[in-house]
Amino acid sequence: MRLRNLKTKEQVLKDSLYVIEEYTEDTFPSRQPLHVEIGMGKGQFLIQQAKEHPEINYLGIEKFDNVLARAVLKIPEGIPNLRVLRADAKDLASYLPKRVERIYLNFSDPWPKKHHSKRRLTSSSFFPVYEAISEKDVEIHFKTDNRPLFEFSLLSFQHGGFHFEDVSCDLHTRDRIRR
Repeated sequence: MRLRNLKTKEQVLKDSLYVIEEYTEDTFPSRQPLHVEIGMGKGQFLIQQAKEHPEINYLGIEKFDNVLARAVLKIPEGIPNLRVLRADAKDLASYLPKRVERIYLNFSDPWPKKHHSKRRLTSSSFFPVYEAISEKDVEIHFKTDNRPLFEFSLLSFQHGGFHFEDVSCDLHTRDRIRR
């Protein structure tokens, strides 16, 4: 996702109540199930989920300050169950507790070149990270509009020992994968 540089990104991230430097047990006002979106992009999905499900805590992970700042600017006030963290997905085990119940991978970068396949969030190289942040079997909701990434991901999850609850080529259904 390419965005124009936001000159005030550092100030936006510094001033926002939603941006956290690290996850702690006090990150959210109440202990509820924790759902994480990795690569939250502009934040629309996560904001909507947090509004519709106040009984769940949502944490958005984004690697790039510019993208994260633009997402933060869209968060309306008064959503206590939403926080965002600037982090790289490969390092999540060092940032998050072992209590994530659901991971969302929505329209992740497909990294189309074969030699970049380990960078894909559905690559087996990320499975240990997903296991490290989950107490039990983690539920992964994966959506993409990139057919080669979809096919790669199905094979990757299958070889990784995950099982599929719902799989659809209809982009607007909810795909769930469990291990």
